[in-house]
Amino acid sequence: MTNLREKQIGALKQMINLNDPELKPEGAIPVWKVLIYDRLGQDIISPLISIKELRELGVTLHMQLHTDRDAIPEVPAIYFCAPTDENIVRIGQDLQNNLYDVYHMNFISPILRHRMEDLATAALMAGAVANIHKVFDQYLDFITLEDDLFILRHQHSDIISYHALNRGEIKDTEMDLLMDIIVDSLFSVFVTLGTVPIIRCPRGNAAEMVSRKLDTKLRENIWDSRNTLFQGEGIRTNYFSFQRPVMIILDRSVDMATAFHHTWTYQALAHDVLELSLNRLVVEESAGKSPTGGARSKTRACELDSSDKFWSMHKGSPFPRVAEAIQEELEHYRSFEQKVKKLKSSMGIDNGSDAAVSMVSDNTAKLTSAINSLPQLLEMKRLIDMHTTVATGILNSIKFRRLDTFFELEEKIMSKQTLDRSVLDVINDPDCGVLEDKLRLFIIYYLCINLTDAEYNKHEVALLNIGCDLSPLTYLKRWRNYMRMTGVQNSYEGGGTKTVSMFSKLMNQGSSFVMEGVKNLVIKRHNLPVTRIVDELIEMKQSLQTDDYYYFDPKQLKHSDQVPKNRTVFQDAIVFIVGGGNYIEYQNLMDYVKQKNGGVTNKRIIYGSTTLTNARQFLKQLSLLGQETH
Repeated sequence: MTNLREKQIGALKQMINLNDPELKPEGAIPVWKVLIYDRLGQDIISPLISIKELRELGVTLHMQLHTDRDAIPEVPAIYFCAPTDENIVRIGQDLQNNLYDVYHMNFISPILRHRMEDLATAALMAGAVANIHKVFDQYLDFITLEDDLFILRHQHSDIISYHALNRGEIKDTEMDLLMDIIVDSLFSVFVTLGTVPIIRCPRGNAAEMVSRKLDTKLRENIWDSRNTLFQGEGIRTNYFSFQRPVMIILDRSVDMATAFHHTWTYQALAHDVLELSLNRLVVEESAGKSPTGGARSKTRACELDSSDKFWSMHKGSPFPRVAEAIQEELEHYRSFEQKVKKLKSSMGIDNGSDAAVSMVSDNTAKLTSAINSLPQLLEMKRLIDMHTTVATGILNSIKFRRLDTFFELEEKIMSKQTLDRSVLDVINDPDCGVLEDKLRLFIIYYLCINLTDAEYNKHEVALLNIGCDLSPLTYLKRWRNYMRMTGVQNSYEGGGTKTVSMFSKLMNQGSSFVMEGVKNLVIKRHNLPVTRIVDELIEMKQSLQTDDYYYFDPKQLKHSDQVPKNRTVFQDAIVFIVGGGNYIEYQNLMDYVKQKNGGVTNKRIIYGSTTLTNARQFLKQLSLLGQETH
């Protein structure tokens, strides 16, 4: 299976290249242009192409569609936006105001006929028909965050959130509209990948609705030989290919506990504690003392993406290991810096004078080495500083909220281990966590353990006494009864944790981090419910949990939802969560792939969801649903 991130970057660069498929030779002067996007277009581009790369591609200005913009003559304008009525009206105003000489219209998803007619009418009235050079449907209606991670929405994600899909008063027409938004975006994913999947899903929830609609949409496109977007994917070619991926569509209800779980890995903690969003987060850091003597703080924006080797290597590591790795990198940097300083000193160029430099003209190799090392040294220092800032922000939250205690206790609850400390004791402890942490702990306890009514009431009273909003519990009680939660509880087999020897480098004040009071917990390897479902489906195992899952193959002329008798093991899978995913599940799937690939297989899994939702956001959604229940 091809790399989704690279495919989407390639499509965006071709669009910026005025949809010319011919790549410009390296060093060629690009055509200068301006880029106009809406909020969705900005969300799609920002995690993939940096401002520096945009400039290299010839983009001199990039601006929001719905802002006041001045006319820029003799420069082509590239529009990248969703084909909504609001956007079409604004494009019509741009045409009327004659802002640009040449317009290249690129719509994120296909533009409907009536909107195309509205655009044509606006161009005709503005006398700008000849100025519109191209109109493209780009099929890029999704946001790729990593090679194996994508979401459908970031801004305005409420329209396809868990709350939106599970409202009690939702009408059938509203549900159909939400399903169409999700299906159109997933269709864009497969157009970009250039492959047609086999679809598996459970029965009787939103995942089934999405699966059926996606199967229909893919089927209609494949069998329309004149308009198919999947070249070579029809009945005449590739029909018996065993390299097709399986698309596993699941509902958030398949595992509610993980959505509330306190985590212990770097990336998931950054999302939970520091609100990691579109690979970017903003952290507060100390800026010394103010003139009045108080502490000053400033914010720092941090970009965490695949170009950062430290992030790529350690994003799935337990936090204590990350802190040790940062300390090791810092020591390596200091050693590297000392070598460069010694080199400069031995060559007599500390003061940088012309005379000193002329003295080392015969030591060109050493001079070149020193000069070439400086950019590497500066980049190393930048990354160390950034990760120190991020890790310090996470460490402060761990210490203040006692997150290690919550994580360890929840792992024991999920793996059915004996608890060292009761949940009620933690709820009543004023020095342990904030209200949100205690509510999350009890939700996991409630979902994973069969409590008696008396036990439940005792915990509920304790939560009320400390001021917790119990609206999420109101919804979860109703949901649990509806879903017959016993089966889901038994499907969770957490691995638990183990405490390793105390930190060696991080217990002294000379370290960047002082981990005193924080447990050095290591997560035991285990598969979450979603990972176990994926394992059963891609390995085509016999299982009571997944044997009744639907099987849709859009390439089959005759529609059938039954699993074929010849069960083929899949190498590639796309796992999609309707109602919101999280970094815990994503990392667990990546660990599963590494484990599998450590043997003789070569599997690849892409994880996607309607949106990435941290526990705080999910609590708010369940709170709204709980209030509706009242």
